[in-house]
Amino acid sequence: MTSADRIAAEMFFVDRRDGRTLQMQLATSITATILDTRARPGTRMPSSRKLAEYLGISRLTVTLVYQELVARGYLDALPRSGFVVSERAPQRRIDMPRRPTPTRDVDWGGWLARRLADRRQILKPQNWRSYPYPFVYGQVDPKLFDHSAWRDCARRALGTRDFTGLADDQLTQDDPVLVDYICKNTLPRRGIRAGADEVLITLGAQNAVWTAVQLLARPDRTAAVEDPGFPDFAEALRYARMPVEYVPVDAQGLDPAALSDGVGLVIATPSHNIPTGATLPLARRLELLRRADTQDFLIIEDDYEFEMSFLEPPSPALKSLDAAGRVIYIGSFSKSLFPGLRIGYMVAPPEFIREARALRAMMLRHAPGHMQRVTGYFLALGHYDAHVVRLRQTFRRRREALVAALAQTDFAILGASRHGGSSLWVAAPEGIDSAALNAVFGGQGVLVEPGHPFFADPPAPCRFFRMGYSSIDEGRIAEGVARMQACLAGTP
Repeated sequence: MTSADRIAAEMFFVDRRDGRTLQMQLATSITATILDTRARPGTRMPSSRKLAEYLGISRLTVTLVYQELVARGYLDALPRSGFVVSERAPQRRIDMPRRPTPTRDVDWGGWLARRLADRRQILKPQNWRSYPYPFVYGQVDPKLFDHSAWRDCARRALGTRDFTGLADDQLTQDDPVLVDYICKNTLPRRGIRAGADEVLITLGAQNAVWTAVQLLARPDRTAAVEDPGFPDFAEALRYARMPVEYVPVDAQGLDPAALSDGVGLVIATPSHNIPTGATLPLARRLELLRRADTQDFLIIEDDYEFEMSFLEPPSPALKSLDAAGRVIYIGSFSKSLFPGLRIGYMVAPPEFIREARALRAMMLRHAPGHMQRVTGYFLALGHYDAHVVRLRQTFRRRREALVAALAQTDFAILGASRHGGSSLWVAAPEGIDSAALNAVFGGQGVLVEPGHPFFADPPAPCRFFRMGYSSIDEGRIAEGVARMQACLAGTP
């Protein structure tokens, strides 16, 4: 391009379906175009009026974006002559040499023998928020979150004093503010005492489970998981090449008596089974620990969602009853705050945490320090406790509305956490498959989670499904369930 060239308005775009603001989209489109075309300094931009007319947005939006890009060094403003590409704008594209002609294609089937993409997994459509009646689990209702408090915590973490430390490579260390809160507040509420050397911050509970499995998997011992249960437990074990046995879950959760003699590791959700909500009674917890001692196996306890105990206090964590250090305890703030946070933690004896920290360092060093500090402030300043109280009150009303609505239908509630939680385990009438049913629901704007992925060998047809109520407004529940009932007649 010469200095007299002009970038055409047709080279820029915005998408109103995009979650970002129009201003952010346009700024991104302009910078990408400047970099990708290697526009020379002095290249003219479309006038704000012409670009606004082409994109169907306000002229003010275009003007604000132009001014922002002037401040960032991509554009220069010429008096009464509009905007041009600045001499300060970086150049990204490089001249590529001719590529050699390959003699063979890559055999990805041979390189990727263990197909993780084909694993048993819980799937949710990316556009679930477009459904008027989304009974999906684990998603957040933004109306219940204190955005101003979170912004204040983020502002604190971005302050000069905090930023200097957080900008450094923390090597293998975790944020002391977050770890201190977990040790002094979160764990004591579960009856657990632990020092900082017994806590590791992870990228959510799933990352913690994966790390623990990688350290503990042994091909000569069997791992036991719940059935139905969270599919990623079994898939992580299978990927680590540890044999897996499935232990049936009844109304009281996993039965320790059903464990085989060759068990070396148990992964369980004692306080709230995934997906049935069954809670392991004290007698079974003690029996599980006794068998762990007798048979010399370890236990990974996923204690997700204990904060959502609005019906009665949560049962003591299995870890709180563990005198021998056989329980690796896993928790997360992703369910109680928002799933995109990806902040979890692992609690275990110091020797295990040292190894887990070393393994984590090989993968990702540490969880992002800034997000750890923001979360730590949100917890330490009392915003988290207020948030949890708000969730409990709202979830209680939503659960009552869902239970009442289902009582008027042919669907049956088969499982629910006696403490509260944010979902119900539901069954359709005999002979109806929940996946086929969910496809019919979709035409009515209703979305549930078919039960197939939770079973090692799902029944055919699988009439079970999970209904979450964390993200659906209370006023929509009755109508959503009524539409579910109406769909029964059209289900194959």
